[in-house]
Amino acid sequence: MANYEVLYILSPSITDEEREATISKFKAYVESNGGTVAGVDKWGLKPLAYPIKFKTEGHYVLMNYSANADTSIAMGKLMLINENILRHIIVKK
Repeated sequence: MANYEVLYILSPSITDEEREATISKFKAYVESNGGTVAGVDKWGLKPLAYPIKFKTEGHYVLMNYSANADTSIAMGKLMLINENILRHIIVKK
């Protein structure tokens, strides 16, 4: 297993409950596939450098975790189809 970090930006138009549900969904996804989550940092609402889907700000979330490569690839695909996530990036440490 390798160490990864994922930074994703959630839409500012979702409710607090939807935001927490999305964060816990991806944390549970890593744990259910044999990985471990080292930490989840919620950076809060920040302005974007440029508009994304007509939004000028978003909720930034950074998650550090250990998992195999297949889990990270699959989680990236899930983030692409999630309508609450504006952008994401997964980096192997």
